[in-house]
Amino acid sequence: MKYANAANMLPESLIAEIQKYVQGETIYIPKSKTTHYKWGTRSGGRKQLDERNNLIRNAFREGVSIPQLAEQYFLSIETIKKIVYVK
Repeated sequence: MKYANAANMLPESLIAEIQKYVQGETIYIPKSKTTHYKWGTRSGGRKQLDERNNLIRNAFREGVSIPQLAEQYFLSIETIKKIVYVK
């Protein structure tokens, strides 16, 4: 996380208002919800998991057993069940 000095970024009136609540502390200001990305959308991790899960569902439909899928994809049987039985 990158830190910035508020005095270099914010107007004095806003700094004075913030100082009513906190002084000399480090605070985190989150991004607005409109600029927030869901997990894995920027890195491509979400897409990889979705593709893997589709492969698992297709293999299950073609008759591959849940224990076989768990072994093949290095996942627990319960995780495979969650993937194949999702609506």
